[in-house]
Amino acid sequence: MSLRHVIPPYLLDAIAERGGEKFPRAARAARSCQVSDESCRSLRAEGLRYTPVAKLGEGAQGSQGAMHSQVIGAGAGVNRLVHDAQGTETLPGVLVRSEGEGAVSDEPVNEAYDGLGASYSLFAEAFERNSLDGKGMPLIASVHYGQDYDNAFFDGRLMVFGDGDDEVFAGFTGSLSIIGHELSHGVISHTADLEYRGQPGALNEHCADVFGALTEQHDSGQNAEDATWLIGAGIFTPEVTGKALRSMLEPGTAYDDDVLGRDPQPDHMDRYVTTESDNGGVHLNSGIPNRAFALAATALGGPAWETVGQVWFAVLTGPDITTRTDFAGFAALTIAEAVAAFGEGSDVHDALVQSWGAVGVTRGANRGNVGSSW
Repeated sequence: MSLRHVIPPYLLDAIAERGGEKFPRAARAARSCQVSDESCRSLRAEGLRYTPVAKLGEGAQGSQGAMHSQVIGAGAGVNRLVHDAQGTETLPGVLVRSEGEGAVSDEPVNEAYDGLGASYSLFAEAFERNSLDGKGMPLIASVHYGQDYDNAFFDGRLMVFGDGDDEVFAGFTGSLSIIGHELSHGVISHTADLEYRGQPGALNEHCADVFGALTEQHDSGQNAEDATWLIGAGIFTPEVTGKALRSMLEPGTAYDDDVLGRDPQPDHMDRYVTTESDNGGVHLNSGIPNRAFALAATALGGPAWETVGQVWFAVLTGPDITTRTDFAGFAALTIAEAVAAFGEGSDVHDALVQSWGAVGVTRGANRGNVGSSW
């Protein structure tokens, strides 16, 4: 799989171009992040080469051998390995906390460790899935990546967190929805593996948002009607006029800042964005299915992972979805699954029919100029 960065390129572009006066450090960080992300993509294309570093206080040979056996071995239950990149771009870095070990003095390490566990728990308890690949894949993370690195990503093998620039971004380990989102890309790559461009790519981002939000809700035992449906709440500093990176329930309202601009996500197919950037607008148009999911979940109430979450997971892991499934195809699959799992005319079925219609994907609504998007 290619790298999945949580901060979309259009947001980094805005900070790099307009942030110089208000956010000079953030503007420099955004420009550096753009270069770094491109290097990461090139390296990923070649095959990332990791150089494990000894755990603090251990010999290098023993630590590397232990890590090798943990990474390739799939055991029962969660297996977390959190590393410290120590401000470099060498991955994974120094192993600082392993499964079952107590909290350390470095809070991002603890936040990453807890977040990995919360994501694992959602898939294990709500969907009976054993880690990202369904076979007990270890959950590996690196914190303190790079200098003022304004992003987080999952590369197919490990989750990587930057510390942010302290002007726009406050860091990424403190947002459970971000951790859940990025790890969910791993589940997607091991199941439907939706092509990362155009509508399939937007569905890829959408499904990651769905399970990112459900990670947060499941961890706190929160019902759908009480949830914020925000992705990335807490990653902005108080200097930014915004509450999160995205709003699933109200796309286009997450932020409205003089430097970042206004959240550009559409909430209806009438406002579908046709673009060549951002892999055909994958971070933009995901707002449309996001709203459909959140509308259905809040209409039903209760734990969303027990209703529409079950439908989404069954479709994502089922035999009928393809790598190039589009919005209309995905909507049809979820409605059919709702009939199979809950019955035709059930509350879940009716909620999905209404929510997909509300965002213009079904019922013959105006779907916008989508044919040329990928």
